[in-house]
Amino acid sequence: MKEKDRKFYLASVTDRFVRGQMDRRSFLRTAGTLGLGATALGMGFGSRPFGVSRALAQEQLEPSAEVISWLKDVAKPFAGTTLKLATESTPPSNAINSQLKKYFEEATGIRVEIEVLPLEQVLQKLTLDVASSLGSYDLYYIDQSWSASFSQDVFDPREQLQEKPDLAMPNYNIDDFMPALVDGIAKYEDRWVGVPYDIPIFIMIYRKDIYEKLGLKAPATFEDLLNNSVTITKEMGPNLYGYAGQMKSGHYALECEWTSMLWGNGGSIFNADKKFVGNDERGIAALDYYTKLKETMPPGVDQWTWDGQGQAIAQGVAASMLSWGEFFPYFDDASQTKVSGLCEAVVPPQPVALRKPEECGYGEIPGTGHQGGSSLAVSRYSKSPDAAWIFMQWATCADTQALITTLGGGTGPTRASVYETRRPSSPRSAAVPAPPAPLSMTTRASRQMPASAPARPATCRSSARPSTNIWARSRTCRNGPSCRAIQFPWASASTSPAATAPPRKRWTTSPLRSRPC
Repeated sequence: MKEKDRKFYLASVTDRFVRGQMDRRSFLRTAGTLGLGATALGMGFGSRPFGVSRALAQEQLEPSAEVISWLKDVAKPFAGTTLKLATESTPPSNAINSQLKKYFEEATGIRVEIEVLPLEQVLQKLTLDVASSLGSYDLYYIDQSWSASFSQDVFDPREQLQEKPDLAMPNYNIDDFMPALVDGIAKYEDRWVGVPYDIPIFIMIYRKDIYEKLGLKAPATFEDLLNNSVTITKEMGPNLYGYAGQMKSGHYALECEWTSMLWGNGGSIFNADKKFVGNDERGIAALDYYTKLKETMPPGVDQWTWDGQGQAIAQGVAASMLSWGEFFPYFDDASQTKVSGLCEAVVPPQPVALRKPEECGYGEIPGTGHQGGSSLAVSRYSKSPDAAWIFMQWATCADTQALITTLGGGTGPTRASVYETRRPSSPRSAAVPAPPAPLSMTTRASRQMPASAPARPATCRSSARPSTNIWARSRTCRNGPSCRAIQFPWASASTSPAATAPPRKRWTTSPLRSRPC
């Protein structure tokens, strides 16, 4: 299929899916054959529950005088321009749209329209814009699972810096973006598909008051986590359980948690020959561990995504979780939770064993800090690419990321230098507190144990019927006889469609299905 035809077809099926004219499974299968990591989509399972800190939103946080001065000077030729961006609800997008955008617009005379949408609608608008080449959107929010599909439709920021030196922000320093995030989020082959924009990553969050009451220490290993969870459930259940999971069959949340358990027990999804090995000896050990851990979780956990998991902690139903660090500021909000001031964060547990990336396939990077993310890029079809480039530099510079980090209550920035910044530089906010302690855990997890799911597994099809076994038998498909499916013990074949969906990962098809891929 020609590239132009592929883009039009992808745009068509995405539009049909969002309009309800195509079922989810058919969409995932079709999009997979077109090379899109469509399983990164939220698909109506709820948006990320992270926004701007209410207290800090009252503060007059603003860009530094040096940044404002540069914006006023460089943007003069583009005053009156309107830029458009469609984005998922993320801490950077929410902070920029609600609190910071006004400073950019006042300094430049450039109007910025930001549409905050469910991720499947972001993909819909992106694919239609790319297929038509209309340039309706000047900047693209690109989930890391889409980088391969749209790598040729955006400018490589290194090229923009080289070719437009007169528009380059002083001290923008593209090398300041953390290398692991560039490789895992914003790069496909030898091209940068924008710059790292958003970085959710797993950290360990636990109730320090409960742990102290029972004489427990923060879990340093997976064995510690299981033993602590068993003790808490035994001593305090059914009012309080040891652990909260995200185990909803058919949702990407299950894949996120399962892979952390898999990688943490020495397994991987693929081997170096690009064969699925999630059900080898280490994979079975991981599933056994995960099943034991489930016994310490509240009833109904197999219906929870990360939203249910987070609410279990927030409402005092469970005492720990291995999940997105972005939850932590929410837990400290006394107006919304029962655990304000009671939670502590540490890095994810050390793995029992860990496979090396070269032992895996499709760019898989095993680790216990499951990482998601997105990049921000300028569209090649934009009618105002220079103005868009100015905005992109401002939105991702260290000064703006420091402001976002404060407004977001400690959400992880993508620049190394921002982790070392104690507070944003602002003449009106000298008393703004330093980012909270969990930020240091996000830093360590991002640098020491980031994990990324495979980039582009080959698609395959099979007419075999769903299996009700824990481990499905081998079947013949284009991936060969080692392509197997996983059936989790708590999921029935009738309720376990492809466990693929929401924000942030890199599947075209997933092994977490009730039938072979």
